[in-house]
Amino acid sequence: MLSSSLVSIGWLMVMIGIIFIFIAVVLMIVGSMKGTGKIHGGGAVLIGPIPIVFGTSREIFKIMLILAIATVTIILIFTFLTV
Repeated sequence: MLSSSLVSIGWLMVMIGIIFIFIAVVLMIVGSMKGTGKIHGGGAVLIGPIPIVFGTSREIFKIMLILAIATVTIILIFTFLTV
């Protein structure tokens, strides 16, 4: 029972991520058409529980760091709940 609900939560998180990516691409296209938007980029690579964070500016780096820490925290919570 618990494993099937975790699988459902996992798929839901994947779908939400895909929707966020789609929205970000649309917003970047609209911003570039207006010529007023600045594009910043960043990301986080999770190797086990250790996040490697990068970004083009300090504010993006901070945002990616917060998201990486939140993601690792959620992963650890779900890991300990299934044991």
